[in-house]
Amino acid sequence: MKYFGGKKSYPHELIGRMIKVVGSTNPGLVGLRGKIVDETKMTLLVESSGRQRRLLKTQIEIEVEDTTGKLSGKMLAKRPEERVKG
Repeated sequence: MKYFGGKKSYPHELIGRMIKVVGSTNPGLVGLRGKIVDETKMTLLVESSGRQRRLLKTQIEIEVEDTTGKLSGKMLAKRPEERVKG
């Protein structure tokens, strides 16, 4: 897992970003690519191939387009506004 800005967090907005699921406790989600359209404390809503899928943050590991490294969903499991504040 990569730390962003020396913090154990990802202090950027995720809505509108393209992601790829690279690890999951649900093997059917691995490889899923899509655009994040909504985020709550514990979930990401991802639009992929014309349908929306709600993913539990604690069960996934993702790569965000235009970044390097993987993000553990556990490190994202807080309200977006709290995470962005740092």
